[in-house]
Amino acid sequence: MANPFLDVSGFPDFPAMTPQAAREALPVLLGKASAAADALERSVRPEWDAIFPPLHEAQHPLMRAWGLVSHLLSVCNSPGWREVQREFQDKVVAFGLRVSQSRPLYDAASALLRRAGTLPPARRRILEKFVRDLELSGVGLDGAARERFNAVQQELAGLASKFRDNVLDSTRAFSLEVGDRARMAGLPPSVLAQTCVSDDPEKGPWKITIDDAVYPGFMKHAADRDLREKVYRARSVRASSGETDNTAAISRILELRAETARLLGFPDYASLSVSSKTAGSPQAVRKMTDELAAAALPCAERENAALAAFAAANGGPAELKPWDRAFWAERLREAKYSYSEEELSEYFDFPAVLKGLFALAERLFGVTVEPADGEAPVWHRDVRFFRVLEDGRTIARFYLDPYSRPESKSGGAWMNEIDTRAVSPGGATELPLALIVCNQRKPAPDGRSPMLFREVETLFHEFGHALQHMLTRVDDREASGLNLVDWDAVEVASQFMENWCTDRTTLSSTARHSKTGAPLPEDLLRKVVDARNYRAGAACARQLSFSDIDMTLHSAAWDPARDGTPDDVKNRIFGHYTPDSFEPGTDRFLNAFTHIFSGGYAAGYYSYKWSEVMSADAFAAFEEAGLGDDAAMRATGRRYRETILALGGSKDPMEVFREFRGRAPSVDALLRQTGLLDGAK
Repeated sequence: MANPFLDVSGFPDFPAMTPQAAREALPVLLGKASAAADALERSVRPEWDAIFPPLHEAQHPLMRAWGLVSHLLSVCNSPGWREVQREFQDKVVAFGLRVSQSRPLYDAASALLRRAGTLPPARRRILEKFVRDLELSGVGLDGAARERFNAVQQELAGLASKFRDNVLDSTRAFSLEVGDRARMAGLPPSVLAQTCVSDDPEKGPWKITIDDAVYPGFMKHAADRDLREKVYRARSVRASSGETDNTAAISRILELRAETARLLGFPDYASLSVSSKTAGSPQAVRKMTDELAAAALPCAERENAALAAFAAANGGPAELKPWDRAFWAERLREAKYSYSEEELSEYFDFPAVLKGLFALAERLFGVTVEPADGEAPVWHRDVRFFRVLEDGRTIARFYLDPYSRPESKSGGAWMNEIDTRAVSPGGATELPLALIVCNQRKPAPDGRSPMLFREVETLFHEFGHALQHMLTRVDDREASGLNLVDWDAVEVASQFMENWCTDRTTLSSTARHSKTGAPLPEDLLRKVVDARNYRAGAACARQLSFSDIDMTLHSAAWDPARDGTPDDVKNRIFGHYTPDSFEPGTDRFLNAFTHIFSGGYAAGYYSYKWSEVMSADAFAAFEEAGLGDDAAMRATGRRYRETILALGGSKDPMEVFREFRGRAPSVDALLRQTGLLDGAK
């Protein structure tokens, strides 16, 4: 049987992709990639067709296979897949460094860049970014400096993988079994069903976990304060003890990143990271976050005071602890808007939500999404497969893996690509192929799939990423879809889609009762719209605290000898932004902060807010056109598609935004949409 990792044509054969198959294929792919890179260096010339097409051919089979290994490690985690990663990660990283530090490639690209006026604008941008990326990968280093740089990158890659595994393992290791039904008071039927280990969710017993599918709902609804405290404490100390302790890894990762920056001539890692992003400098990031903090913090203070008063007046503790806040915030929201989270979830049945989401894509962007289950092999029985069509022609495909599997699947949600749109010299178009992965609750025993509203928002968010990947019109793969989109603009298309979750027209097609099929009642729809900015100040403050921690720890301004440990820094910053939401002596949030220690957001977590400024302003264009005017929505949607979604990384994100909006983005739209304008005054 042919090895599935050696085949780069067609859909990946996921059922045949085993750790053993990967172990057999990767040495072959590494050898071929190395030989192809050698041949390219011997023949490269300062011409487009002599650099980029052969470079893709040299790297693609290996990097596609490695990407699939990484994907399977995320969604089907097992000792076998971890062993494959441990065995080959250094070799793959070494190959990547060998290409990105190639002087022949750099010299040829630099020579071509000096006469890039003959190239189309998109190719000039690709070339500029390519040369810059080689420089940031150490192509200018020689001798001992290059050896040290490469050793640092190898160690960082291993630390990031181990960090993620530790978070997964520590999350999986905790569970709390409860046999007394009285102790489960307050929990809705969906949470009881999700946690029950018997056939009767009303009789139990129940196993409480701290994964993303269970923890938020439990903390919002469990009336037993002692149970909430136990579960909160378990979640807040993930990966902070024993074999899964990430404490030492955090310090080492920060040391190595600082060393990377110094080797490349930057004062700190924050400056290195932001140099390749839209913001351009840490000072620009600080200006934006300070502006938002000035609006958010006064609002958050008022919200927290109101929450404490409400809890005290309704039998709550005199002092709210971190394990109380979600519970009492949900009670206050129910009292204020007269509906429960679980009541609302009954109107967001997964199939209806998908149907409404796809209808929105057709309305705004002129594409249709059709189920294509069975046309492509999948890695789990829960996975769906879809085609995206325009004028009856397939232009993209994607997988959707919706449900939580805490025993083998990483938490959170993400979109990744397998294939990117590109047009060959002969005119053939390679179609985009995307992966959308979520961690929403599993279907109920009766087969229904009610979604919490935050799960609906997450699905819309990830579909926004996929739309930018799939609806690109760029012919050069190097700037197609999300390629070359600056990291602090990469969340624009995803956060833009979240706005439609409270749009009346979208809700009318998305929200259908999971039992009766009835539409969302008008009074409940109005309450959902009214509640969209509930505790917006506190939510914004929390996001800003994450950004501040990230930028501070990656800044030369942080001196461990003077300022203390990373955890000390976190405590001070949390104390400024969210003083009532954590316990300084026990909270170990950083140990599970995968975004910056094992993901792509190091000195870049601010990107969520930076992008949100642009996404809110983009949505404001639709509001100004008239959300109830179907013709205006279609016209504005097509303009959005032909700019934000179509242009990918072929232009600077700010230039793309100006093409859509006619001006630079303003923070005012975000402050208005989130109800924070009063705090900004």
